[in-house]
Amino acid sequence: MPMGHTATDQAGTGGLTATEHRLANGLRVVLSEDHLTPVAAVCLWYDVGSRHEVKGRTGLAHLFEHLMFQGSKQVHGNGHFELVQGAGGSLNGTTSFERTNYFETMPTHQLELALWLEADRMGSLLAALDDESMENQRDVVKNERRQRYDNVPYGTAFEKLTALAYPEGHPYHHTPIGSMADLDAATLEDARAFFRTYYAPNNAVLSVVGDIDPEQTLAWIEKYFGSIPSHDGKPAPRDGSLPEIIGEQLREVVEEEVPARALMAAYRLPHDGTREADAADLALTVLGGGESSRLYNRLVRRDRTAVAAGFGLLRLAGAPSLGWLDVKTSGDVEVPVIEAAIDEELARFAAEGPTAEEMERAQAQLEREWLDRLGTVAGRADELCRYAVLFGDPQLALTAVQRVLDVSAEEVQAVAKAKLRPDNRAVLVYEPTAPAEIADSAEDASEDPQAAATVEATDDNEEAAK
Repeated sequence: MPMGHTATDQAGTGGLTATEHRLANGLRVVLSEDHLTPVAAVCLWYDVGSRHEVKGRTGLAHLFEHLMFQGSKQVHGNGHFELVQGAGGSLNGTTSFERTNYFETMPTHQLELALWLEADRMGSLLAALDDESMENQRDVVKNERRQRYDNVPYGTAFEKLTALAYPEGHPYHHTPIGSMADLDAATLEDARAFFRTYYAPNNAVLSVVGDIDPEQTLAWIEKYFGSIPSHDGKPAPRDGSLPEIIGEQLREVVEEEVPARALMAAYRLPHDGTREADAADLALTVLGGGESSRLYNRLVRRDRTAVAAGFGLLRLAGAPSLGWLDVKTSGDVEVPVIEAAIDEELARFAAEGPTAEEMERAQAQLEREWLDRLGTVAGRADELCRYAVLFGDPQLALTAVQRVLDVSAEEVQAVAKAKLRPDNRAVLVYEPTAPAEIADSAEDASEDPQAAATVEATDDNEEAAK
């Protein structure tokens, strides 16, 4: 039976609790009861993402995520989707720099089905992995790259900016989507070796949140996952450390057929899981988090030089986080005009810091975002896994809101002064190559940095299997 058990109901958790367990094969299990609605969320995080890939095989983590929906020993073809959706549930999987996750939200009485499905593919995927499924999903992922990156305005911006911000050879230099050449080069044996190395119970965290009976849930987990053998051959991820400051402004101009000129920049910021990262998140929220932010008020409302302006934090644990600035210009406004205004606002913020009203608004905004995530069974399951995999302690998810509220205005000012400066950013400038016929769509082209760093399975798996 599972070993170890810890309950938490401490100050700052809002009454949320979680218990931790570990199976003999190393699988970490986190349970959180919530009987508000008759549903349960199952979330499984594997400690593998694009940072674990090697040169020449980029995109393999994401490709393998798709392969996980192509059948296992007991579930054939598209059966995973069919069984979950037929039982009234929803499901998906995503890949990022630092992890791959799989998740289902089920009616309570169908929880056992979700656990059995996840265990079956963890324990027996190799029985179904063949050339046909490999080629099928290779084509799906390549098509996803075309649709979401190569053939849309600004689609490769995140890829280009990441390559600028993280030097050649750095594990975060390439994004999870991978390159077409590397996707073509991946072999069936590459995929099998990848599974054997990373898809082991001792490299995973399983969380179950919702209307559950913990004792029964643990019994099911032991029944279905307990016999899966562990694997000790996983190599350590490559070192992602870098100097705190880039030391110069890196810059690239892209001439493409885009709706409007754009200025995008990535600032090197503190690692996720630190108080400084929370302070940086607050700083970017004040500066560019929505229509009440300083940059939006300055560029869009006052100067009318931009149609969109946003500043968000891409949190990373294994490398410096990135502050992602995204501005789309208005009409014929030149990028240097925008850039000068941005630098003026950043310098003023570094000198003066946030006002009391701005701090209150930014903390309330981040608090709401956190509570939105923790308030759903799926969101809480995901956060419990995240803190367990990246920081070793799932309980940190339950106190994240309080940590944001504890940050002072002085700390926010300090991180802005130290990090939001011209010699600590990579800059991408878009210059249209033809008259823009769809200029109004520029505002819609801005992308959340966390979403940009994540690629998902979606229903492409279903379509490919039909």
